[in-house]
Amino acid sequence: MHAPALTRYAWLSVAAALLTIGLKTWAWWLTGSVGLLSDAMESGVNLAGALMALWMLSIAARPADEDHAFGHGKAEYFSSGFEGFLIMAAAGGIVYAAAQRLLAPQALQALGPGLLVSVLASLVNLAVGLVLLRAARKHHSITLEADGRHLLTDVWTSAGVALGLLAAWATGWWWLDPLLALGVALNIVWTGFQLVRRSAGGLMDETLPDEDLQAIEAVLSRYRAQGIDFHALRTRQAGMRAFASVHVLVPGDWTVQHGHDLVERVEAELQQALPRLHITTHLEPAEDPRSHADQGLDRPGDRH
Repeated sequence: MHAPALTRYAWLSVAAALLTIGLKTWAWWLTGSVGLLSDAMESGVNLAGALMALWMLSIAARPADEDHAFGHGKAEYFSSGFEGFLIMAAAGGIVYAAAQRLLAPQALQALGPGLLVSVLASLVNLAVGLVLLRAARKHHSITLEADGRHLLTDVWTSAGVALGLLAAWATGWWWLDPLLALGVALNIVWTGFQLVRRSAGGLMDETLPDEDLQAIEAVLSRYRAQGIDFHALRTRQAGMRAFASVHVLVPGDWTVQHGHDLVERVEAELQQALPRLHITTHLEPAEDPRSHADQGLDRPGDRH
């Protein structure tokens, strides 16, 4: 569908992660700052996440087949969930390093050059993160969104580390360095938790976002004004794809052709409102009581 474009963005993320790992490790080597070390460790997580994203986007782009009739879009959620867990694991390493330094604070060396290198790495992350988020909105990709948001979180993390190190240098309170690293760890744990939560929601067939539901309802409302009714609307997200099913209630004396023409128009308008939507309709006679008895996920006869 959009495979070439999305994998291209994933490769961009991989390149950015490799570059920033090198720059931030250099900054840590120059200064000995555990805060900058924590920043470099987070960039290592960025690289692992970017590689996972590249793999999962390649899988998600595969067409539907006999074993995966709805496509492979849910592979994206494995990528964002994996990145979330990696972020939280990196936070554990940062906490350990910061605790050791907090017990034995050390003066930092070559702070100016180290911070300059760190700022350069942050600018790389900022540029790539904005590109990924723009692509995520365009292609409705949670993988690119997760990667982009993580990079922007990294930018804010680096900014906090830089300000803290300047404060430590100005005051001589070198314990601010490991304390700042602990703050970085808490911040990225929250980012990791959010990614895991959203991934779990996608794997559990969470409904579409409110703005998408409103777009669907706007189309259905126009037909309700014409005397057509709808119920049992169900939606879910699978990576770039959105799925919806709805029952369409029409007069029982309509011909099959008349009903078919109607649902074709409804489906076309819904897909125009949400181009990534796969819609399934079920036509029912409005006067038949049985048409109103199967609105739940399980039909009455299926319940035990």
